[in-house]
Order: sequence, then structure tokens, then C-alpha cells
Amino acid sequence: MPANNLDIQKPKSATHGLVALSGLAFFLLGAIFIKFGNDLGGDIVICALFLIACQTIGIFVPDLVWQKTYLRASTGLNWTGFSPNWTRSIIKILGFWGTIGLLAFFYWVFPEYRGGFYERYFKAFEFIAPYLAIASIPYIFFVDGVMREPHDGYWNMGMILMLQWHRVDELIFRQHLLSWLVKGFFIPLMFIYMCNDLVKFIAVDFSTVNSFQKFWDFSWDFLYFIDVGMATMAYIMAFRILDTQTRSTEPTMFGWVVALCCYEPFWSLIGRLFLAYDTGFPWGEWLWNYPVAYGAWGSIILFLTLIYVWSSVIFGGRFSNLTNRGVITNGPYSFTKHPAYIAKNLSWWMLSIPFMAGMNEFEVLRHCLLLLGLNLIYALRAKTEERHLSADPDYVAYANWIDQHGILRWTRHIPILKFFAYKQNEIAKL
Repeated sequence: MPANNLDIQKPKSATHGLVALSGLAFFLLGAIFIKFGNDLGGDIVICALFLIACQTIGIFVPDLVWQKTYLRASTGLNWTGFSPNWTRSIIKILGFWGTIGLLAFFYWVFPEYRGGFYERYFKAFEFIAPYLAIASIPYIFFVDGVMREPHDGYWNMGMILMLQWHRVDELIFRQHLLSWLVKGFFIPLMFIYMCNDLVKFIAVDFSTVNSFQKFWDFSWDFLYFIDVGMATMAYIMAFRILDTQTRSTEPTMFGWVVALCCYEPFWSLIGRLFLAYDTGFPWGEWLWNYPVAYGAWGSIILFLTLIYVWSSVIFGGRFSNLTNRGVITNGPYSFTKHPAYIAKNLSWWMLSIPFMAGMNEFEVLRHCLLLLGLNLIYALRAKTEERHLSADPDYVAYANWIDQHGILRWTRHIPILKFFAYKQNEIAKL
């Protein structure tokens, strides 16, 4: 479709905005229940699982009942007939548990997962494993009976385990492994962050939140609690019948590198050795003696953080790094393709204020350049994501619509920005 066609229509978003808000409302209700009603025996793992269950109800009941997502063509399901196949289903069940076993093997091998940091995650898995084992059998059998192309990643994994190499579709099998690598990496990390933020939330004494500084501290922590809580649920709830299955996974090593380097354990190494932009001079200390400026600056930071979190919430049950689980075109994505990255990177400049560190001009310049380096990583993440998602016609239509209607459409005509966009595209092709 021509880029200058002003009649480009914005595709329908994979998640309706009211469904996303319903998920957020149920998350908030669940958090309030835990703090003020019943802490479920004080077990943080059980409380976290309860919160995930609340969000699941809040999102997928309206998604299934109102939006009828199970009828979408993107699910790959055909409801006109039910053709169960026990042999194929058993192979898929074998493939499913073989995939879980492969993840468990990696957790056992890598030292990162053998310390105490992930203890709550493994406790949660031990709790749900029996229920997962029981539920997987009827679910796989039922979904197999209505799939248009039933030889999916689980079937191919089952073939591998049965040493039937010649029957394996290499592309489907590779995508299956990559999608589970995404889940295997991010679910433990997000779940632990969620548990840690839940501990902070339970410990909050609201009677002491009596100043803007304390309100800012609480709001900052709580917004990120929402972010990791919604992300944890979304990574877990990847099911074809919900139309939240992984449709494709980032195919390039470069795309994986620029994404994963922003998360632990990689960020600790990369940030400390190469991008340590923080000067140790926080914004609050800079503006503490100027109450009006302090309140205004802090409010802008919270507003940017709110946009970032809104950008995660609007995905509903379809949020995921490195994958396409449905194109989101509403909420903040009605204004720009990368609202989360823009808001987060702007907030870092306001939080770290590397330009106001009270150092000599060369040190100030050095810290600003380091933060610009981190901004560049996120710009490259944006470009690799766009390239990956461009295999989806819905995303192409959405990108064309944003080019014509987005709030940054005027930047296309600035020569220096056009040059940098070209260079980013060239690097992203590597």
C-alpha cells in the first residue's frame, strides 16, 4: 500500500482496550484483597499465583465471552468439525513434557538458576505442576481435534523424542524452541520481580504516605509492580484457544542480543562495564530545596512511567518480548509504534540527570554519552522488532497508518533523523 495514501485504515487491535482495563481492575482488586483482606497465609508464592489467577479471569473471560477470540482465524482452529486423534495427541503430550523437561535441564545446568534468587519461581512450579500435568491431557486432545494444521511444535518435539527425525518440520520445530526459550527466560525473571514488588506492596503503611516524596516512592514501586505482574501473566497464558499463542519469534541473533542485554543477568555485566551512566547524583537531591520544581519534575517522571506501564497493560494477555502474539494498535500505540521505549528512555534522563552531576564538563559529557548508548540499544530493539513484525500484514498496515497519523510523523522529514534511521536499519540487518 502506498505510504502516502491518507486513507490507510488502522487494523483492529488484538486486545480490546476494555479487556485490558478489566485485567488491570482484577489485578488491583486482587492486590487489595491480599493486603487488606487475606494474605493467604503469608505465602508470597501463593499470593502471586492468586494475582495471576485474578488477571487471567479479568482478561480472558471477556476475551472469550465478549470478543470471542477463540473464533479468530489467527488461532488456526476450525470449529466446524471435531476430529480427535489419540495417537497424535499422545505424541503432542510427549512433546509438551519433553519441552518442559528441556527447560528444566537448562535450569539445572546454568549456575544463574541454581542460587536462591529463583527459589520462589521453582516453588511455584512445584505447586502447579500436578495441575498442569492433569490439565494438559484434555486440553491438548481437544485443541488437536479442532486445529487446521495439527502437526504443530509439540508434535514435532514429540517426533524428535521418538527419534523420527525425518518427519520433523525444521522451521516449525525451530520456532517452537525459540518461543519456549522466550518463555523459559522471561517467566522466572518476571515472576521473581512480581514477588519482590508484592512484598513491598504488602509492607506499605499508607498512613506514612503523607508527602509528595513518599507518594512518589510508593507510586514508582507500584507502577512497576503492575508492569511485571501483567507481564508475568501474559508470558504464562500463551494458549491457542485464547488466540495468545506465539505466531512468530525473533529470527535473528542480533535481535535477541539487543533485547536480552537489557535484562538480568546480562544487564549487570553490560551496564557495569560498558554503560554505567549513573552519576550517583539523583534528581531528588538536585531539586530538594525547590519544592515546586521537585513536584513538577517528579510528576513528569511518574507520567512517563505511567505511559510505559500503560503500554504493557494494553497488551492484555498478549505481552511478550521477542515474539508476535498479535498486533496492538490501540491505547498508546495509537500515537507511536514504541511508546514504552520512548517513555522509559526519557524517564531515565530525568531520573539520572547526567547533565547535572556537578562534575567537570568532560565527565558530564561521558555520562551523557553512556546514557545515549543505552538509548541506542533501545532504538535497535525497536528496529529489529519492526523488521520481525513486518512479516505480519496487520503490522505493515498499522505501521503505514502510524507513519501518516502518529505524533512523530513530522520527524520523517528531518534530514539528520532520516540518516540515523537509515543507519539503524543497516545495523538491524546484521
